[in-house]
Amino acid sequence: MIILSEEAIHVIRTEGERTYPNECCGFLIGRSDGAGGRTVNEARPARNSREREERYHRFVIEAEEFMQAEAYARKLGLEVLGFYHSHPDHPAEPSGYDRENALPFYSYVIVSVEGGAAASMTSWELSADRGEFANERIGAIPAVVSDINVEEDT
Repeated sequence: MIILSEEAIHVIRTEGERTYPNECCGFLIGRSDGAGGRTVNEARPARNSREREERYHRFVIEAEEFMQAEAYARKLGLEVLGFYHSHPDHPAEPSGYDRENALPFYSYVIVSVEGGAAASMTSWELSADRGEFANERIGAIPAVVSDINVEEDT
C-alpha cells in the first residue's frame, strides 16, 4: 500500500492539469516502513525533458534532476519512493513504455487527465522480474496543520 498526503495528491492532479495535453512527471518523496508500505509526504514536480513532439504520451526525467531530488529527500531524512506522471486522455494504467522504463523497487503513480481535468489516480509496482505491474492500493492522509495555538481554560 502507498499512502499519499493530501498535498501530494493535490500537486499530482494540479500538475497533470497544468501540463495537459502533455504528460507531467515528478518524484514521490517520503518514508518506507520496511514492510512494503510507503508514505508519501511530498510530490515534487520534475521537468519532462522528452522531445516536444513526444511529451503528449511520454516523459523522461534527466539523471541530474533525479540526483537533486535524492539529495533533497536525504536532507529531509526522507527518500525517493517512486515517481508520478499523467496519462492525457488515456486510462491511469501503465503502458508498455512505462513497464520497459520502470524499476521494480519504486512506486509509480499515474493520474488520468481527461480533456484537461484530472480524473482517476492509480499506483503500480513493477515485479522483480520486470514482467508486469501490480496495482498498489492508495490511501490518503490529511494535510498537516501547523502553528495551532491551543488555549487552556484557567
